[in-house]
Formats: sequence, C-alpha cells, structure tokens
Amino acid sequence: MGKTQAAPVAVERLTPDMVFSALDTSAAGLTQAEAASRQARLGKNLIRSERKKSPVLALLSNFTHLMACLLWAAGAIAFVAGLPELGVAVWLVNVINGCFSFWQEHRAGKATDALKKMLPSYASVIRDGQEQRILAEDLVPGDVIALAEGDKISADARVVRASDLQVNQSTLTGESNPVRKTADAVLEDDLTQAETPNLIFAGTSVSEGTGRAVVTRIGMDTEFGKIAHLTQNMEEAPSPLQLQLNRTTKQITVFAACMGVGFFLLDALFVKSDFAAAFIFSLGMVVAFIPEGLLPTVTLSLAMAVQRMSKRNALVKKLNSVETLGSTSVICTDKTGTLTQNEMTVNHLWTVGHEYELTGVGYAPEGEVRLDGRAVDASCDDDLRLLVAGGALCSNARLLPPEEEGGRYTVLGDPTEACLLVAAQKAGVEPSEQERAWPRVRELPFESRRKRMTTVHQLPEPLDGAKRVAFVKGAPGEIVRLCARVRVDGDPRAMTEELAEKIMAANDAYASDGLRVLAVAYRPLPVGDPSVPRSVSDYTPDAIERDLTFVGLEVMQDPPRPEVAEAVEQCRFPRGKCHCRSSMSLR
Repeated sequence: MGKTQAAPVAVERLTPDMVFSALDTSAAGLTQAEAASRQARLGKNLIRSERKKSPVLALLSNFTHLMACLLWAAGAIAFVAGLPELGVAVWLVNVINGCFSFWQEHRAGKATDALKKMLPSYASVIRDGQEQRILAEDLVPGDVIALAEGDKISADARVVRASDLQVNQSTLTGESNPVRKTADAVLEDDLTQAETPNLIFAGTSVSEGTGRAVVTRIGMDTEFGKIAHLTQNMEEAPSPLQLQLNRTTKQITVFAACMGVGFFLLDALFVKSDFAAAFIFSLGMVVAFIPEGLLPTVTLSLAMAVQRMSKRNALVKKLNSVETLGSTSVICTDKTGTLTQNEMTVNHLWTVGHEYELTGVGYAPEGEVRLDGRAVDASCDDDLRLLVAGGALCSNARLLPPEEEGGRYTVLGDPTEACLLVAAQKAGVEPSEQERAWPRVRELPFESRRKRMTTVHQLPEPLDGAKRVAFVKGAPGEIVRLCARVRVDGDPRAMTEELAEKIMAANDAYASDGLRVLAVAYRPLPVGDPSVPRSVSDYTPDAIERDLTFVGLEVMQDPPRPEVAEAVEQCRFPRGKCHCRSSMSLR
C-alpha cells in the first residue's frame, strides 16, 4: 500500500476554502505531476487482500490434522502387521476424504471471491482544472472528485459542494436510508464519522443530487479499508466439532494403544506365542479399534449440509462452518431490510384533537384513514388535510408504480419521505395535484444540526391570511420548541405549556413502542410582514423557521417481513430459549 497517510486535522470542522488549504489543493484540483508525486509517496487506492494459503498447503492441511494423522498411522501399522489390503484401504480413505474436503472449500472460496468487488473501477476527478475519468486506484489525497446520482464513491472525502446530495451508506452502517450531505463546517463533537454530514466514504454510493468532494484518505486507511483489515485478520478458531473430534481421536489413540499392549501381553504370557507373532497380532488389534469410517462420514455429512445451504443462496467457505452454525446460541442480525421490508409505512396520524389509524403496509397506496373505526377523508377534516398535505409537500421523494402487473411500488429518494406521500393518498390527497395547486418556491434542506426541513409554497387561496406558507417537518421536540400556535379542530390557538406537554407525551408514547415520529408545522408568510424577507432568496432557516403553527404528528414504522415471526420461532435452542437480539420489537 505504501506509506501511511497523515490524518487531516478535523477537516469536517473547516469551511470548504479551508479544506482546500489544509489538503494543499484547490477547486481546480491537483496537477497531473502533483497527483503522480503523491501516488509515488502514498501508494495506490487499493484494498489489500489477505495473503492466501497456496493451493498446495491448503491441500496438505487436509491430510495433516489429528484424525488424518491417526489414519496414516493406522495404515502404516496395518502394513507392518502383514495386512497390506487394509493398509491401502485406510490410506485411500484418507486421500479421498482430504481431496474431497479441499475441492469443496476451493469451490466455495472461488464463489466468495466474486463478492469482494465492491469498489468502483473508475472515478470522475478534477485535475488541471478539467473533469476527467480515471481509474479509481489512481486517486490520491487532495484530488477533487465530482459526484452525481448513481456514482459509487471510491475514497473517503470531505464534501465541498453539495446540491441536494444524498448518499447511501448501508455498506458501513447497515441502514439503507439515504443520508443528506452538506458542504458546511460541522462543529458538533458527539457525532461519529458516519453521522458527520460533510464526510463521504469509500464503498458507498450517491443516491440523489450532485456535489464535489476532496479526497482525504485512500486504500486501507479508509473506513471501508479498516473493515476489510478487520475481516482479513480474524484468527480462525477450531469449531466445536473439530474440538470434539480432536478429543475423540486422542481417546481412541490411547484406547487402541492400551488394547494393543494388553493383547500383546496376554498373547505372550498365556498363549505363549513367540514375540513376533504376538507383536503382529497386537498391531492388528490396534488397527481394528480405529474407526476408519468416522472421518469420511463426518466430511460427507458436512458436504451435504453445504449443498443444502447453497440451494438457499448461502455460501459456506469452510465445511466446519456448517457445524458451527448448528451450535449458534446468539443471533445478531441487522434490522432494516433484513428483518423488515425496508418500506416505511405511516400507521398513525395524530393531532391535538384526534388520533387516526392507517391501514395497509408498504408503498402501495392501498388502505384508508380511520377515526374511531370508521373511514374518514381529508376533504371533511381541515387538520387532517393540512397534516398529510404538509408532510407530502415537504418531501423530495417520488413513488414509482409497478412496471408490470403484480409488481411492487419503488421509491426514488428517502423512504421516510416516500411513506408521507402514501399517507396523503390514503387520506384522499394526491401529492402531484397538491404540488401543482401549491407550487414550491423555496426549499431549506434538512440538516442534522437543525433536525428539520422546510419548503415554501405559493397558495391559490389564503391560509391564515397569507397566500405564501412555509411547511416544516422534523423532530417533534425541535418543532414544538419553534411553535407559537397549534391547530385545534381547524383553528389556530396559542401554544400553552399544557398543549406542548400533551404533544410530547404522545410522541414519547409512540417512540416507546419503537415507532418513528415526525412533526409537521407551518408558518403563514404574508406580504408586507416586516419579519418576512421580501426576496425568496433571503429565506433562511433563522428567518423562516420560527413563530410556527403546530399541525400534528405522522407516526411510522418499517414493518417486519411476514416470514420473520416464523423464522424467529424456528430459531429455538436447548430448553426452548430463543436468544434473538434486535432493536425492533416483532408484532
């Protein structure tokens, strides 16, 4: 890999201009000469592979473990005892078993090698002021990379320009929800690398938007490289079956040797055979007490299990790993997309006056909104209409209908925002029609620091005396803190401490059930109001996100897969205990 890179000093805390200076580069990128110099010093942007055991050593290892050595010894003893046919048979069992084990593991290793190609081959980079496409392995710290929707990211980098940039970081975090990225400096101290909104990482991909970033780390020094290093340096521990076979082999060896000595003494002392005959007889008894069929029986049963796993699309690299799976006592599993369907679904809507239940699961707009067990429509409930319309308008996601009959709806953008569109449709509000009726004139993107997003819309009819309104959605605690009023049965009322406590109590109750909660609020922006900037370009979070009117809460969950309950039920261990740990409660 080359020399270890010097870690940039907290680049996430610097402004974009300061980042260029800290990494000794510029917005025009590096020159070709400087890039070549840095590559000569730091090496290529490659993930090192572990040194593989040579095929010859891998083959020999199947003939040198304890049980195999016992069989070699048994065959030799058979030859000495004048039983060449038995000796040949024992050795052939050993050879066939070793070759079969080697072939099974070699074939599985070839299949798993194909899964390692996760980094892209090419990257778009700015060099000498021009955008060009280069091999990803030629990236160096200080390179300015251009990002576009669908691109795979080839190195760790600091974002210096972002336009609605969202990145899928599931390879690092396991969470498939896109993460919005920003070019602003981040001064918070309690964020992990993956949570820092101006850092991007090798092995992830751009799900939406465009941007530019300056490479900070390459190769094995990236977060992806650190994971690769951990996986490649894990020590192989013997499986429970290997430990048991080793114990059994030692016991058999001691028992066979004792029986051989015992029969030799009996033959020599009581039968009075000559020494040579007694010795040959005792050797034959030693061979007879060695179970030659044990090793091939175990190997064949493991191989059959590997074949069954492969038919279920599971690759097992080592035969003994199958037995290790059988002795599992704790299952640590990812939740999103594994136990769940990765389809966020709004199942409750809450206003100060009412709590609504939504039927239907997933992104298909199939279901209805119910109040006290009866279906309701947003056209008859102003608060409900404003809640679902505000959530849908303050969103950048898009729902795509199935391409073929019986297919599933898919999402472009954040799944959390997509489910707000579905909730609006179930309530009788069509998001596309609402967007045409209330066109967006300004967006203040979501930021982890603010924990909210705002969109400003032009209305055909006044709402609370204004034809322009800002919809805000985000963390309930942050939204309530900014609200001066709350809608109750269609009328804005002053926000009191009692009402604020009621809203937060509802939020806490939903959160305690493992549900995700978003609050929706709005602010009328009347023309001539001195607190409202005259120009749309002057709309900033500080100017717009205050004096809000609270509307309600949208409560959602990622529903579990239908087969999960049965799968958990099957994961039962001795004494009926199931030690399945997950951050999601199965309902």
